[in-house]
Parts: sequence; structure tokens; C-alpha cells
Amino acid sequence: MTYELYYWPTLQGRGEFVRLALEEAGVAYVDVGRQKNGADKVAAALAAQATPAFAPPFLKADALTIGQTANMLLYLGARHGLAPRAQAGRLWTHQLQLTIADLVNEAHDTHHPVGVSRYYEDQKKEAKRRAADFLGNRIPKFLSYFEGVLRQPTRRGGFLVGTRLSYADLSMFQVMEGLRYAFPKAMKRLEGDYPGLVALHDQVAQRPNIAAYLASKRRIAFNEEGIFRHYPELDR
Repeated sequence: MTYELYYWPTLQGRGEFVRLALEEAGVAYVDVGRQKNGADKVAAALAAQATPAFAPPFLKADALTIGQTANMLLYLGARHGLAPRAQAGRLWTHQLQLTIADLVNEAHDTHHPVGVSRYYEDQKKEAKRRAADFLGNRIPKFLSYFEGVLRQPTRRGGFLVGTRLSYADLSMFQVMEGLRYAFPKAMKRLEGDYPGLVALHDQVAQRPNIAAYLASKRRIAFNEEGIFRHYPELDR
């Protein structure tokens, strides 16, 4: 089976969490949005679904069409060894992914705190206030939580779930990459408090399939169209 991932062609966004899982699993997939007329294909597929997703990304797998990033990862994790076999472990991994999704949403809202339909330039004042709170309070709260998970005695091997890599580890890697891009000064100051997360990031980056992906043209560079955007005035 070849998976079909439907997402916009010019940004990493939420689709990147799914790409990382597909790349680590080494399975065949088509990034439909990056084909010729890809954006039109994504929009057409979104409108044609019997069980429509609210928005991209969504994944086609045989007869299934699966929306929501955490939902796609729940499915892929069970099929490709990126989550525990036991139900309790799968639910725990899913819970971590949903918490990561909360972090990602808050990162997005640092540059669009008033409304997603407005340009950043129309809400810069509010964005500065939102980013200040995110850097001063929310990043430490989230990263302290995940660092605490890593320090639990059952987390041997430096992974968030048990002793093996899961899709939650891949997603945490992406979060650390994104925060470093968006807030390089703040992260340089903060990272020393989270050595476990830094080590997890480095460990994921060195995995053969992930390293090959990061070095390839398939990896879209961070830019100011995605979730993690670098506006120097917000990096305080």
C-alpha cells in the first residue's frame, strides 16, 4: 500500500508530524500537495470526502481517509511499530501527542493571537504580548512537563514512551526544531534546563531514515507561512 498525504505544498505545518512518522517507518507515500497542481488536488480531495476532514492534513490509507494529525499518528503508530502494542501504551502515546498539539497551537498563536484570517502585520502589538507570555510562562510549563516524563524510571533509552522510539518522540523533535527556528535567542537561554529533551532531539536527528529525510529535498525548510515563524521582534 502507498499512503497518500494531503497537505499544502509550501510549508511544513501540521503535515510534517505525519511526514516524520512515514519517513521513520520507511513506508511508501505520495505527498500529493507537492505534485503538479498539488494545491488544487488537495482542495478537491478535501471536498470529495464522505467523512470530510475539517482541513488538511489528512491521510488516505486503502479505503480509509483519516483527518487530524494526532489521529493519523495513532493509526500509523499501531501499524508500523511507532507505538506500544498494549492499549494502555497506545493511549498514553496518544495523550502525549495531544499535549504536543496544544503546544503547537499556542506556538502558532504567538504570531496570530487575534485571528488566523488577519495578516501578522495587523496584529503585531498583540503578538508581542502573546509571545512574551509564551516564552516566559508557556514554553517552560510544556517543556518541564515533557522533561519530567523523560526522567521517569520507566523511560530507559531516553524516549518518552517505554524503551523504544514512538511517534511522540518524532513529534517532540519537530517541536524542538520549530521552537529553535522561531525563537533562537529564547531557546538558547532556556534549553539548558531541559537536557533530556535536547538529547532526545539529537537522538532522533541521527536515526538513519530521519537523517536521510532531513538532508533531502523532501524536507521543506521552515518559513513564515507555517506554524513556527521567526519574527525577531517576538524573540525576546
